[in-house]
Amino acid sequence: MANVLNGLFGGGSKDAAAPKNVKAGDSDFADFAEAAEPSPAPITPVSNTFGGSGPAETLRPYTKWYNVHERHSISEFKAEGLILSAIAVILIFHLFGARLNRTKAKKWIQAHSKTLSTEFALVGFDNLPSNALDKKGKELVQTLADFNTQRGDSVMRENSLFEFATYATGRSNIAFVDVKLTLIKRFNPLTTIFEKGFAFFVESFPDPEDYCEATAYTFDGKEAQIVPGLPGAAEVRGEKSHYDGFVWAIVHKEQMKKLREDRYDVSLTFTKDNSKLPNWLTVMSESAEITEVLLTPELIKAAETAGDLLEYLIISDQPIEQPKTIDDTQPRKRIFLRYRLPSNNDYTPLLPIFRQFIRISDKLAKSAHFRPEVLKKVKSVREAAVKRIQKAEEELKAEERAIEREKERKAKRDAELNALDAKGQKKYLEREREKLLKKGVKKQTARA
Repeated sequence: MANVLNGLFGGGSKDAAAPKNVKAGDSDFADFAEAAEPSPAPITPVSNTFGGSGPAETLRPYTKWYNVHERHSISEFKAEGLILSAIAVILIFHLFGARLNRTKAKKWIQAHSKTLSTEFALVGFDNLPSNALDKKGKELVQTLADFNTQRGDSVMRENSLFEFATYATGRSNIAFVDVKLTLIKRFNPLTTIFEKGFAFFVESFPDPEDYCEATAYTFDGKEAQIVPGLPGAAEVRGEKSHYDGFVWAIVHKEQMKKLREDRYDVSLTFTKDNSKLPNWLTVMSESAEITEVLLTPELIKAAETAGDLLEYLIISDQPIEQPKTIDDTQPRKRIFLRYRLPSNNDYTPLLPIFRQFIRISDKLAKSAHFRPEVLKKVKSVREAAVKRIQKAEEELKAEERAIEREKERKAKRDAELNALDAKGQKKYLEREREKLLKKGVKKQTARA
């Protein structure tokens, strides 16, 4: 009874009653009942003196959070280090390879600039200088020569990191010359390795190498239509540069098969070794008389000096690709030269063949006029090609006409069927079926 009264009126010890009440109540609050009383936050005293330097700062405790070298190590950045190293290597190869290609192109133009400036009035892609417009004769020639010399290496244009080109014009018998250097992609070693590996396993894929391709477009008596009204044009227009059309070539024997497959014009020739040429070269010609006229001692010596680097020298009036229309068979006379670039950048052995490539146009204009018997044989090959194209075009037109007739027949049949009722359509189809059966029987009888 005493305990009941003490419980009702708060009697007894408070410390003893508290745990019992918690147990009797919700047990979820037991942890809060036993928790310690919260303590007040510490107060930092503030100086109230007028000479004080202000409130004192509360310093943070020393932790590793503010020390990066203690929280991290270099070993955690291995992947990033590999990526940056790979980028650095690729960048170094790119810059070094691009520089090598530019140096190679620069060496080529330095070696050939004298020949180009001597043979042509204007070298490079720039326009005529303003001080040359009012000059004539030797003064004009000297002004253009000085202009070519002043520009130096800039006459070579960089089309890409592996393609460089230049241009020359202003010469008798040649309208202009295009020169293109194609170099190995040294700035991208992965691509170069892939191309070399692919060329090793696939015979038709060319092995990457440095080479020069030059193409001379001859006037062929069309100076009046081609030469613009510029200083010195009247002198050029007076030249007689026409010569007979044919295909003739000096070819490296290793390139002979590939040229026949890749070029239509060379496929028209026959191959015959010449004792005057070195054993690695051969002649591809349409007539032996053409070879006698063009194979001069100067050309033979230049080919020997060029050595194994020379791939071909071609004189052609036919297209490179197989002609598909009559317009494609129209003669377009050009001279082609291709040779590999030496690794040591010494172009002394190649300069003679480059000069012969330019000067052979003079030989063509002077001596390439052959007997009617020779030209008859040459023209017969071209006429046969034209006849094949005409026959193919006629067959194509006949097929188109047959398709059109078939469309008209079907349209007429559908119109007739649509105009009939169901019974009439059935009879029409039966008659059509009978006609087809009769045609089939007649064909079998004719075969038998």
